[in-house]
Formats: sequence, C-alpha cells, structure tokens
Amino acid sequence: MKILLYTEFEHLNRKSGLGKAIRHQMQALTEHHIEYTTDPKCKDYDIIHINFYGPRSYLLAKKAKKMRKKVIYHAHSTEEDFRNSFIFSNTIAPLFKKWICKCYRLGDHIITPTEYSKKLLENYHLNRPITAISNGIDMQFFMHDEKKGQAFRNAYGYQKNDKVIMGVGLYLERKGILTFVELAKRMPEYKFIWFGYSPLTFSPRKIKKAVHTKLDNLVFAGYVEPEILRGAYSGADLYLFPTLEETEGIPILEALTAKIPTIVNDIPVFEFLEDKKDVYKAKTLDEWQETIHNILTGKLPSLAENGYHKVESREIKYTGQQLIELYKKVLKEK
Repeated sequence: MKILLYTEFEHLNRKSGLGKAIRHQMQALTEHHIEYTTDPKCKDYDIIHINFYGPRSYLLAKKAKKMRKKVIYHAHSTEEDFRNSFIFSNTIAPLFKKWICKCYRLGDHIITPTEYSKKLLENYHLNRPITAISNGIDMQFFMHDEKKGQAFRNAYGYQKNDKVIMGVGLYLERKGILTFVELAKRMPEYKFIWFGYSPLTFSPRKIKKAVHTKLDNLVFAGYVEPEILRGAYSGADLYLFPTLEETEGIPILEALTAKIPTIVNDIPVFEFLEDKKDVYKAKTLDEWQETIHNILTGKLPSLAENGYHKVESREIKYTGQQLIELYKKVLKEK
C-alpha cells in the first residue's frame, strides 16, 4: 500500500493547525511502515489523501478518479470555521460551503477530526461515508518539562512571582483574540502572551487594532517553533482557548498534554471535555475573568491531571492505527 499525501499551499499552511495535522499524518505513516509520497506527479500510489480544498487539489482528485485510484478527502474545514476569519469571510461563507462540498464529494471516503465536525458535514448531505479521526498529538514531545518551562520564562523576562497566561492561534477573530486582549486590559496584574501569526492584510480593522494594542502586560510573540511552544506550555501558569469555532483545535491537545491548567470557550466541539472535571469552561468575559482569577489565586483546583488522561486516546500512535485501518478498508471497497 502506497499513499499520496497531497496538501496544496503546504508552505503557507505550515505554521497553522493544518500544517501540524499533516506532519502528524507523515509521522503516523512512518511509524506504521506505510510507504507514502508527497509528489503529485507520482502515479504508482494506491490512495490519494487530500488535505486541502484548493483548485489543484480538486483537479488532482478528478485525475485520480479517472485513473481508478481511491480518493480520501480530509475535511479540516467547514463553513462554520471559515466564518470570522478575514474581511468578507462571512459574506462569502455560503459560496465557500458550495465549493468545499464539491471537493469533498470527490472522495470515496471523508475524514474529519471530531464527531462534532462529522455532524456538521453530515448536514451538508455529501452522500459520502465520513469517519472522525483526531489529528492526534505527540504526547512525548509536549510532556510537561520543568527545565524547558523555566527556559521559556527566562527568555521572555518573566519573574518567579509573575502569573503568565498564554494563548495560541492565528490572528483571527474566530480564534478568540479579541477576548484575549480584552482580558489583558481587565487584568493588568497578570501577564498575557499570544503565540501565532498570520498576515493582517485581509484582517478586519478590529483585529489589526487588537494585535497592535500596547499594554505593559501583553505580548504578541508571533510564530515560534514547536520547541519554544512546548516550553511555554510548561512554563506558563494558565492556558486560554477562547476560540469561537474549531473542527478540533490541536493547541488544546498540546496544552492538556503539558498539564497546564486550561480554560476553553464553552462551544460544542469541546463536548468531549467535561466542565469543572477536565477543564474549566467560560462563555462571557465576566466568566472568563472570574475563572482566571479563581484558578490563579488557588480558589479553584487544577484539573490538569484529568485533562491529560482525556487526551491520551488521541495520541498519534492510536490515531495512526485508525488511519491505517481506514486506508485498508477503502482499498477493499469496490
């Protein structure tokens, strides 16, 4: 069995969650000794696994169908998580939905990261089998590490008594960046740092304003390599994920693996995490502020150990097994 892993605009997606998902696929295939290529000119593959919805991906899928090859479309994107991304994204969201549906219908099978995103896609009436397989997490890499945590604090100039709150995501409204900045304004006694970057060229004015906010307790650190990010998870005191919509949200898996106390937005994709047992959840700014204060002052207990155990089933070796089993199943289908 040989797999063609194809990701259009891979160089642009490298720094996003999609880029991490693709690296996880490669790692899983390598660990399971499955041959794969990323060369779209290759012809001796058995299955093409497409990770993006661009025009080249669409044409490559059409070509594969003519060659009687099996096609798996990986639905990392939905209309719902396309919204609140950039200028006019909400206006063109219905057209985006039509396009991705046209792409996904070329698949003999569709993969999506969670049961939540699977439900969304089922409502699109794609008439294709859909399987939920997590993007996975390398738990060994993101394991809590005191030395790396201290190195992070030293590198960014945080003192021993500083309470550091971190966030991760692109510069998108959907990622909850407006909530993060507002909380930094409301809580000057704590240090806030946001990791991640995307060009602001097509961002709404309010996002540009948020990113350029000047506060003594707020830092936009930009994109950093995974090595630095895992140090941040180990060295910060609290992780916030105020995202408005996700198909999975790889940073939440990373944070819980590192056993950092975590607050997430109370949205459907995080139904697999139980409020006040695995993580804390919040909806309004007042709820976020109160929960942050209560965690960092010790009024609420850490749930880090429970959160860690909740993501163990999404470790790469398990998601890799599911992926291989699906490949074999698709190959057997007429």
